Amino acid sequence: MRLYFTQAFVLLSLFAGTQTMLSPDEFLPQDYGREFIPYHLKVDYFEHVASHSDLVSLHTYGYTEENRPQVQAFVTSRENQARMEDIRLNNLRRTGLVEGPVEDDGIAIIMLGYSVHGNEAAGSEAALMTLYELVDPKNIQAGEWLKNTIVILDLSLNPDGHARYVDWYTRVANSISDLDPDGWEHSEPWPGGRTNHYYFDLNRDWAWQTQIETQARIRQYLHWMPHIHVDFHEMGVNAPYYFAPAAQPYHEYITPWQRDFQTVIGQNNAKYFDQNGWLYFTKEVFDLLYPAYGDTYPTYSGAIGMTYEQGGSGQAGSAIWLENGDTLTLQDRIDHHVTTSLSSIEMASVHAGELVRHFSDYYNSTRSEGRGIYQSYIISHENNREKLKALCNLLDLNAIRYFSSDGQQNITGYDYTSGKSKSITVQAGDLIVSAVQPRSTLVQVLFDPEPDLVDSLTYDITSWSLPHVFGVEALASSSVIGTQKPYEIPSRQVELLESPFAFFIPWQNTTSAHLLAQLLKNDVRVRISGETIINYGHTHLPGTLIITKTDNKDREDLFNLVSGLAEKSDHSIYATPTGLSSSGPDLGSNKITLIRSPKILLLGDEGVRSNDFGQTWHYFEKCLQYPVTISRLDEFRTINLDKYNTLVLPHGTYPQLNESLVKKIGEWVSKGGKLICTGNALQKFKNQPGFSLTDYTTDENKKKAEEAKKEEEKNQILKIYGDRLRVSISDDVPGATVKTKLDTSHPLAYGFPDYYFSLKTGSDIFQLQKNAWNVSSVESDPLILGFAGKNVRKKLEGSVSFAVEEKGKGIIIYMVDDPLFRGFWENGKFLFSNALFMVGN
Repeated sequence: MRLYFTQAFVLLSLFAGTQTMLSPDEFLPQDYGREFIPYHLKVDYFEHVASHSDLVSLHTYGYTEENRPQVQAFVTSRENQARMEDIRLNNLRRTGLVEGPVEDDGIAIIMLGYSVHGNEAAGSEAALMTLYELVDPKNIQAGEWLKNTIVILDLSLNPDGHARYVDWYTRVANSISDLDPDGWEHSEPWPGGRTNHYYFDLNRDWAWQTQIETQARIRQYLHWMPHIHVDFHEMGVNAPYYFAPAAQPYHEYITPWQRDFQTVIGQNNAKYFDQNGWLYFTKEVFDLLYPAYGDTYPTYSGAIGMTYEQGGSGQAGSAIWLENGDTLTLQDRIDHHVTTSLSSIEMASVHAGELVRHFSDYYNSTRSEGRGIYQSYIISHENNREKLKALCNLLDLNAIRYFSSDGQQNITGYDYTSGKSKSITVQAGDLIVSAVQPRSTLVQVLFDPEPDLVDSLTYDITSWSLPHVFGVEALASSSVIGTQKPYEIPSRQVELLESPFAFFIPWQNTTSAHLLAQLLKNDVRVRISGETIINYGHTHLPGTLIITKTDNKDREDLFNLVSGLAEKSDHSIYATPTGLSSSGPDLGSNKITLIRSPKILLLGDEGVRSNDFGQTWHYFEKCLQYPVTISRLDEFRTINLDKYNTLVLPHGTYPQLNESLVKKIGEWVSKGGKLICTGNALQKFKNQPGFSLTDYTTDENKKKAEEAKKEEEKNQILKIYGDRLRVSISDDVPGATVKTKLDTSHPLAYGFPDYYFSLKTGSDIFQLQKNAWNVSSVESDPLILGFAGKNVRKKLEGSVSFAVEEKGKGIIIYMVDDPLFRGFWENGKFLFSNALFMVGN
């Protein structure tokens, strides 16, 4: 067995290579294995190998936000290289994503993705040596593997984050490695290199595809549909290496073959680690549940999806002391990742026939029956068209098929709104997503009301059902819907007049918010009504945007501008020839108020959680395409807040916001400012003078909470040490969906029904507030989907999720839950849009 075992073996391989193709150490100007290689030089090395080996072809499949190429190397035999497209299409025919007869070619496809977290840099470094080892003519065994295996090496799943980390480390690192963990080179500054340009964790974005890097990667993934996918990571410096099999909870839809083959690969990895005396562990921490990871998404696509974790990450640098007195070097980390890379490729080759056969069986099964209790998901045609369009866009991105019924069918199923059984008649025009299709497993994982948790000790959120994400009325049924026809998104409603008195634009989702942002950017004056209006035969609900000719009489291009922006946004629009309403206020009424164009200051830097800052930044720049000023917290004390009318504080600890700065913010709000704070940012204003936010609104509530705490402390006396983790999660909410009651008369709830499904990702709970509008509150015995600890469930009843305080002339919006979480909760983004545009006018 020729694998990458020791430093001596590496040096032997380098000198045994051909004269034309160079090893990484020979090609690169840096000392490979001792210094981090800049991303552009890694691309250069991939190109060098491809130009000197006919076993390699390169493909640039996308570009990052910072315009770095996303590069994959395809490594296989000369014979396979000559018929790559035939092999690819044949594999897609196995899945049913492409129609046609399937050839039993027995060729396995394995995709290796490195460094999705940019500061987990050893993965991307290992990609270079893995590529070299595979094509080195002296490596006879690798040549044998490539006869029946296509290896796809993704150089870096996060080039921007990787470049941020390597650039910083290169600037601060000592020429002689500082092994002391207290050294500067072992402590990354905010935001670190883990995330991409917008500080998104790309390892949690696979299913949602909010980022352009993910969108490009999933297009390429679906283009090939590999049989094995390995996601290479790093973790704390003192941790041994981790590889499959994964930890519980496994999702119930993962097949026995997928579980068993993880063990096959893990045993092969263990063999080589045992030979080298390298420590490792399996079956712990990293579970297979949340669908947007680099191991779960492939698993729900029929592949063997796995995470490999090496100790190191952004803290390790080029070398660091470990707590056992040993030294962890960059070369160690590379060696381990290269070994598991080659070991996994070996298993793909040895078991190629089994892999292909089971992959085919998997898709034969998905096309004949769904794995779970629900066979169909019905989304009513009465839902808002823009929400339906957004949902269909996500389905398209994931190659999920959908259709419409052309007739009526009576069915019973799970109603997503009530959480109870309901009977409906499927109507022509309803959107139907069947569980009987090639992407069946992913369909059920994304649509099922909640996963069946084998174990509550999970690594991430436990609820993400798409009807709640998009805020649509839907039903999950065990029935199969009959006659099918292609689904067509309802046409946008457009009624324009040659000389309108005003325009009405429905306020219904994030597309509405984007359109409003563009109108305000173009200095169009826009009004809203807090009451329902019937005008010129149309009913316009509270929050509807109203653009009058009189308000914009200085704009000769008003008609073309407004209608053009609506058309570009693909949004409905209605014109009226009159300001006289048959019901509700006339358009000249004082009840029709102007929307104040937000002038936004967003705080970031140390003390703000980078992911939360990034998702807020991304919301402004990509969702709204609206200008925002970003300030570092250290500079906040000198900023003239009067230049802005909106201040946004994402989730964070904000240690720099001392008592005087909190007072400064309060005085600014009182003069007419709007403060939007999310998550832990609320703690800076809790129980502070001039702010109404409190833990307990009555002495009785405080007394009850204290008694409950004492009772819990008493119960903890006899707790068992081995159960400490399970006891701790009684107070935890890793990510559950909670149905809340909405006050639809308040601007924060415009465009919503009288409920909202809120994603709760933390255990901070505030009771209903005295001196504020409790717009979104949790009633008794609430519908909770996903895992929430038993103690948290009790506290949630009678709590508030979103509240609005009126302070002087200004407004404070307290968002206990994060509506922008990871940028995928579409209905949450719409709620945040209400906070930004609707509240406080």
